[in-house]
Amino acid sequence: MTRSEFDDIRAHIDAEADHPGDLLRVARSLLNDLEDARMREATLRAYYLRLLTAARATVAAEAAGYPEPLTFLTDELAKRGQLPTSEDEVNRILADAHTAAALLACLEETPLGATPMNTGGSRARRCAGTSRSLPR
Repeated sequence: MTRSEFDDIRAHIDAEADHPGDLLRVARSLLNDLEDARMREATLRAYYLRLLTAARATVAAEAAGYPEPLTFLTDELAKRGQLPTSEDEVNRILADAHTAAALLACLEETPLGATPMNTGGSRARRCAGTSRSLPR
């Protein structure tokens, strides 16, 4: 849920504080969203665990001198349809990896709470996605 959706909900609660039925609908909706988010998180954790296991097995296979150590990782990526299929895609993936590494290095150098991109001192408002429609 985005920050603007939370702001919309807070505004609705403030405006409709005397209508318990509306507040119950909002609460039920939030609980459903929370349950969906927990399921997505559990799924992502399972995917991450499978990918981490494949990566560790690949490194172990290479250390043990297996003839094709990438088999574990290649199989896991193939199951998810994540193997590159063209030279253009290979180049894009490598460029993305280099960019991500540079961004992570920048984040690790910046103290927590500092904003390296925003030097003007004002907080940038971030909104993404569609806003939630609240009962009236």
